[in-house]
Amino acid sequence: MFPMMNKAQGAALELAMNYVLKDPAHNLSRLVDVVEKLDITGEHASQIAVVRPMAADPENNWNKFVVKLCQEIDPEVLKATVRNFFLNASVLGMRKQEESRQKYGCNIPWAILMDPTSACNLHCTGCWAAEYGNKLNMSYEELDSIINQANELGTYFFLYSGGEPLVRKKDIIQLCEAHPDCQFTAFTNGTLIDEQFADDMLRVKNFIPAISVEGFEEDTDFRRGSGTFAQVERAMKLLREKKLPFGISCCYTSKNVEMIGSEEYFDQMVAWGARFCWFFTYMPVGSEAVPELMVSATQRKFMYEQVRKFRDTKPLFTLDFWNDGEYAGGCLAGGRTYLHINANGDYEPCAFIHYSDTNVRTHTLLQALQAPLFTTYREGQPWNGNHLRPCPLLDNPQALVDAVERSGAHSTDLRPRRMCGTWRPSAKGRRPTGPRWRTSCGRAPTAVPPAPGAERARAHKPALRPKSGPR
Repeated sequence: MFPMMNKAQGAALELAMNYVLKDPAHNLSRLVDVVEKLDITGEHASQIAVVRPMAADPENNWNKFVVKLCQEIDPEVLKATVRNFFLNASVLGMRKQEESRQKYGCNIPWAILMDPTSACNLHCTGCWAAEYGNKLNMSYEELDSIINQANELGTYFFLYSGGEPLVRKKDIIQLCEAHPDCQFTAFTNGTLIDEQFADDMLRVKNFIPAISVEGFEEDTDFRRGSGTFAQVERAMKLLREKKLPFGISCCYTSKNVEMIGSEEYFDQMVAWGARFCWFFTYMPVGSEAVPELMVSATQRKFMYEQVRKFRDTKPLFTLDFWNDGEYAGGCLAGGRTYLHINANGDYEPCAFIHYSDTNVRTHTLLQALQAPLFTTYREGQPWNGNHLRPCPLLDNPQALVDAVERSGAHSTDLRPRRMCGTWRPSAKGRRPTGPRWRTSCGRAPTAVPPAPGAERARAHKPALRPKSGPR
């Protein structure tokens, strides 16, 4: 049960968690003590120093957040999350990841995002995944192999996207069972969460969904289809009743950003029972991209300020994939913190960067991390000295051009790429002004150059698996 810990460490953690659960309002500091002892090298000392006063202050927002978790989440699920996410994937896993970086001379990811299938039961506006239909799938054996390989390198956190990953929910539950020491989550539209799946989640204990919601009913149904919002609310109610944790995934666009960033919406997410929210800005990727949905500079600044304001007052853990670059030291992709594997098995630096030079059917995970594309990413990161402009696609497009051309990577899009033509006029004015958003590295590009490796992209056609459909 505790593969990353010895028996004594595992027993100490179990005792500490049971002690906290008896009276979380008064006993949180005991759990911090145990985590500090497990951090033998002291590499997490600064984080522990931040957490300790929060754990000791019952009036602190994050203290209240944790107490609420202890009171409202199934205790066995909560203990599995502490073991797998905080200990195996983070405190202990990050130590092993660093050892692997030194040994192999390449990036080692903290998390891996992978697409079991390209199939989806919805067709959301602006989503490139909808273009792929049900043509692409990774087998259960391939997914299982990726997890095993990642564990050898120290990675214990896995996320699923798609397509709609819960089209493969039987396989997802089976993978949770096969890897009880790992933490799993999925970015899902939530419409396939039913009573049986919720019971399976309660049984395996190591799967937490992040349900995609684009605001209230009008905004969500605008992008995801009529009736979707009602189905999502039913799914959240079911998870709440079974004391299962879940989060929300929000894509903010030019049309919904004021709603997504409003206090009313933050309060609604808390009322739904969400424990965390991942915020993503709309990325104009794929041949059916809608550049008009990109946020303006003013709208981006608005989200930046709202997310930070509510972190101090709302019992909701939030991450902003774009605007939090200053906390993460810039771009997370290319295996620096995470990487993406699409449903065709192509290793990609990021879910939004559709280029690859390796595939799970021809390369191991380590070979992909040591291949030219990921090596070029490692050499080029953080792409920009200003970590508020971390993205090689949105903020530093010439960096993406150079990385693809240097590595010889090919496009993984199934359809010809039209991004350079559709995005060029809409990219102007996307960067907020003011000293906080400037960089000493030169003026920000105001347009995306011609698609990198365009000639190779036209010539390449990703290999398709037989149309066997989802497992």
